[in-house]
Amino acid sequence: MRHIDIYKALSNEMRLEILRWLKEPEKHFDNPPDKSPRNIDEKGGVCVGVIQQKTNLSQSTTSQYLSMMQKAGLLKSERRGKWTYYRRNENTIQEAAIYLKEKL
Repeated sequence: MRHIDIYKALSNEMRLEILRWLKEPEKHFDNPPDKSPRNIDEKGGVCVGVIQQKTNLSQSTTSQYLSMMQKAGLLKSERRGKWTYYRRNENTIQEAAIYLKEKL
């Protein structure tokens, strides 16, 4: 785990907010049962388009933020057809928290 990449990813308020939303996706994202594809998948992933709508940022900025967090290991993604779903990588988040607590 590259700690500097994690801290860079966490240095932006909107990226922090996305991580907060993804902690409890069912609370922060609509998931109407009659729409396809589902906004929240069975693993807790949220469709990138839905995240982009909630951020109120451009698609390219949102994608850049999600990519940065994924490269840092904070997010996992899964592509299904033309949709990509993002969810938190709890292992990396926990490791980073332990590192901060014990090493810094």
